[in-house]
Amino acid sequence: MAKREGQKGSPRRGTPPENHKAREGARPAPEAKQVRPEKPTGPRKPPRPEEAEATRAKPSTPRPPSNSKGAGGERKKAPVAREAPPRPAAKPGGGHRPPRRVAEAPAPRPRVEAPPRPTEVVLPPSVTVRELAERMQVSPIDVIKTLMNLGIIANINQQLDFDTAAIVAAEMGVEAKPEAPPVVEKVEEAEAAPKTLRQVLAEEEKPEALEPRPPVVTVLGHVDHGKTTLLDAIRDTNVVAREAGGITQRIGAYQVEVAGKKITFLDTPGHEAFTAMRARGAQVTDLAVLVVAADDGVMPQTKEAIDHARAANVPILVALNKIDKPNANPERVKQQLADLGLVVEDWGGDVICVPISAKQRIGIDELLENILLVTEVANLRANPNRPAKGTVIEGRVDRARGVMATLLVQAGTLRVGDIVVIGEQYGRVRAMFDDKGQPVSEAKPSTPVAILGLPQVPEAGEIFEVVADEKTARAIVEERAEAKRAAAAKQVRAVSLEDLFSRIQAGEARELNIILKASEQGAIEPITNSLAQLGTDQVKVNILHAAPGEITESDVMLAAASKAIVVGFAVGVDQAARRLAEAEGVDIRVYEVIYQLLEDVEKALKGLLEPVYVEEVLGHAEVRAIFRIPKRGAVAGCYVLDGQVVRGAKARIRRGEEVVYDGSIASLKRFKDDVREVAAGFECGIGLEGFEGFVEGDIIEVYTLKKQGQA
Repeated sequence: MAKREGQKGSPRRGTPPENHKAREGARPAPEAKQVRPEKPTGPRKPPRPEEAEATRAKPSTPRPPSNSKGAGGERKKAPVAREAPPRPAAKPGGGHRPPRRVAEAPAPRPRVEAPPRPTEVVLPPSVTVRELAERMQVSPIDVIKTLMNLGIIANINQQLDFDTAAIVAAEMGVEAKPEAPPVVEKVEEAEAAPKTLRQVLAEEEKPEALEPRPPVVTVLGHVDHGKTTLLDAIRDTNVVAREAGGITQRIGAYQVEVAGKKITFLDTPGHEAFTAMRARGAQVTDLAVLVVAADDGVMPQTKEAIDHARAANVPILVALNKIDKPNANPERVKQQLADLGLVVEDWGGDVICVPISAKQRIGIDELLENILLVTEVANLRANPNRPAKGTVIEGRVDRARGVMATLLVQAGTLRVGDIVVIGEQYGRVRAMFDDKGQPVSEAKPSTPVAILGLPQVPEAGEIFEVVADEKTARAIVEERAEAKRAAAAKQVRAVSLEDLFSRIQAGEARELNIILKASEQGAIEPITNSLAQLGTDQVKVNILHAAPGEITESDVMLAAASKAIVVGFAVGVDQAARRLAEAEGVDIRVYEVIYQLLEDVEKALKGLLEPVYVEEVLGHAEVRAIFRIPKRGAVAGCYVLDGQVVRGAKARIRRGEEVVYDGSIASLKRFKDDVREVAAGFECGIGLEGFEGFVEGDIIEVYTLKKQGQA
């Protein structure tokens, strides 16, 4: 209470000058108002009890203490709080600035230690400088400096092979190990057959959106049996005169109108060089018209055409051409067709046979009527009110117009200005022409058109589709390119006799499709009869195609499309067929004895067939120097004596008469570059899997294993 009374007794006015000066001296200097004590960053300490009491004793508005006496006549000294008030108080009677309080230092932050650098890293076959630095948890600059010390100038995005990256890692105290190759798991579920575009479209469309469409008819047959002449007669134009030697050089697509109804024709080439194009034509068609000359009869390509049409589940209508010739023998031709399983209606079968003469325009109207009759039963329909989709019939480069593509629209309506995606390319349709070369603005289902606007010539048989904009097209193309790269990384799953039984057990195989080629016609019948008897309740032996002659690309293509194997008896294999079979994963087997052929097929059906391998030596190399690579082991500097050294091939080391190693070639280099093979007369560096004990003078024998009986 003494303090409160002393404050009341302090005069407000008439203060003596000396007291007035004292009050002025008691106030803090103006600068002191600007100085605020810094708040500590750490937790605030609770005030002491006496400090809390002093704080409560203060008035709500603090005033500086006065030097005047109170009612008791005593000079009271204002208590100084330990905690800094909003305005620092001065000592009584003083005029000195109070000492500035120093804020407490913030509490030290806990130190976070960096994770220890790895002592080893796993690297892929190729890695960039940036990725290598990230995996070793070092700066990319340090990696670049290490490379410079090794004599290699590189930037942050430079690709390094494993050996170079391993050396860099070793220089920086890190051990590099190669990344394990991906394990491809076996497919256990039944592999679904790929759906055709027609099946996909049928699943996508609602029945109420479908409208009738013209039939697509493919004209098949042997070379020079009159296919193009027949289309010439139907179109009433002269196409044959424009073909080289009167033989069709590429697929043509034409549309004609008969009794107010349109029919689209595909004219496939007849000679062997274009067998693949003929097979593709059968895949997009609703009906196959098989043209057979009444004077020549059934020829080898006639049989191929029948097999391709049957493989595509396409109905066949026979056009018996050249009946106007004096040596024509229609009955003999009908007998030959019956031997192939095509029994005409005259003989009690269900195959329509129309005698015609394309050159003399005989029987053309009757042929067209029968085409419409057969196709009307199929109730062909499509949705024209959707983005267009279809198949590429052919692609070429026109000297005046540039890249042109012939497309067959199978669904929707294709218009000028549409953005078309084909395979891994896309383009905008700048112009469109019909089969007569006239410009058109749109094409409805079953209509063939030639378009301009693609950057590259498309592959025949590719699917095209119209998308909304270029952004969508670009995304589709990038996705397909990525899928193609991923597919290329996987091994082609071959259809072989060895894995047939496992596929049967897994439910993946219900039949064994065989393409049979023999040295002569007389050997085909006993082999086919014997193979047919090997079928079981689980799997059926199906002879897709049997003919005399060597194994060709056409046989391999049919086998690849039908998941078949190619079996040859006393025949050779064309080099182009070998390359295609390797690319497509088709199993080709050639036998000299019939019973061995039948025995292998029977064992395959029972799961008893084991592959037998024979060794083929590729070349020899002599070890002339040994190099030690840190953390990688030894690499032999070699000179190729003969043949060639192939990366990934088998290899054995001969030291005198002794074989000290038998394994595989892990790495192959020419100077600093990884190479696939090195020919005789060149030097190279060879690394072997799990072997480092090279000695100068060792002979490295390179070889490969090949299945016995496999071409």
